[in-house]
Amino acid sequence: MKFSGSNPGGSIGRVAVYVMLAALSFIFIAPLLWMILTAVKPIEQTMTRPITLWPRTHFAEIDGERMDVTRDYVTAVPGAVVEVLAGDQAGRRAFFDTQQIAERGNDVRILYPVEAGWWHVTERPEPNEPPRLQRWAFVPPDAIDTRIDARWSNFPNALIRLGGDPNTTSTLEYVGFGRFLWNTVLVCVLGVIGTVLSNAIVAYGFARLAWKGRDAFFALTLGTMMVPFPVLMVPLYGVFKELGLIGSLTPLWLPAFFGSAFNIFLMRQFFRTIPEELSEAARMDGCSEWRIFWRIILPLSKPVLATAALFHFLYAWNDFMGPLLFLTRKEDYTLALALQTFQSQHGGVRWHYLMAASAVTIAPILILFACAQRTFIQGVATTGSKN
Repeated sequence: MKFSGSNPGGSIGRVAVYVMLAALSFIFIAPLLWMILTAVKPIEQTMTRPITLWPRTHFAEIDGERMDVTRDYVTAVPGAVVEVLAGDQAGRRAFFDTQQIAERGNDVRILYPVEAGWWHVTERPEPNEPPRLQRWAFVPPDAIDTRIDARWSNFPNALIRLGGDPNTTSTLEYVGFGRFLWNTVLVCVLGVIGTVLSNAIVAYGFARLAWKGRDAFFALTLGTMMVPFPVLMVPLYGVFKELGLIGSLTPLWLPAFFGSAFNIFLMRQFFRTIPEELSEAARMDGCSEWRIFWRIILPLSKPVLATAALFHFLYAWNDFMGPLLFLTRKEDYTLALALQTFQSQHGGVRWHYLMAASAVTIAPILILFACAQRTFIQGVATTGSKN
């Protein structure tokens, strides 16, 4: 018997689930949003307390000229901006409170009075210009025009400075963003080729060929997943040092041609879902095992091959420990290592540039994952092709 009518309890439950999922999604996406918002802020707004969520631009008039300024601090006492007429600072402007003005007397000339609560503002320097003495002034709060304005110029400026400040770094020592990007792409592409070929061959042997000790060797292969990379660092470094490969990109992609336990397991499980009858029919037609593998199994295994390729691409793109261990020259750095060196190359962190460079760095893998999401899910599910 069927009953008509709504189910209020079920509707409330679904709403609660959606609200919980939305809240959890926001928690995971919040760091990405913070990074993007920080990337389009001026540097003085990146670490403010309270937090400034949206990027803002301030305009004020200095010496009769309207310009982009930074708000430095609010004066707590009244006084005046004066021109010093005597002493070591003769000819320079300064802010004196009323007591200092009275003490200096005729040694100073008052340019304009300043009330308590006025902002000290400084002309914002252009990012691509050499350092110079910026102009400053005190202005009342209502004289500052504040607008929400994203500084998209932070992105090209960050990429220019990723390999060193072009204003202070010599031409021989400067390394451009394109070099870091090329190194990273080269390591990722070669590693993906090695991952797909080596793991597919080994996984086919475990999945479709019968040989003595196969299951024991497969169990031993899975056991290597429990060995952490720090345990292997010293032996690997010794091997590559004996081969004369330290200081080159080779140690970052060569191990991919020797297989990995996780990808072997993933491909083996997928290969086992492909009907055995296809291989039997090919053998009856005189196909060798290599031809069966190359002409039948691989074309039907595109989802899992794409999944393994995506996994390794993401790993190689984000890998920091490997480049830190094996690379010695700046021109060989990958993007992950270049970002780390950029963080401290100026003696302080330029957070807006660091976040801009980080956003550019992660953009390709986000786009790649979005485009390959359907294939990725199909490969992880190991459904195979049975049509």
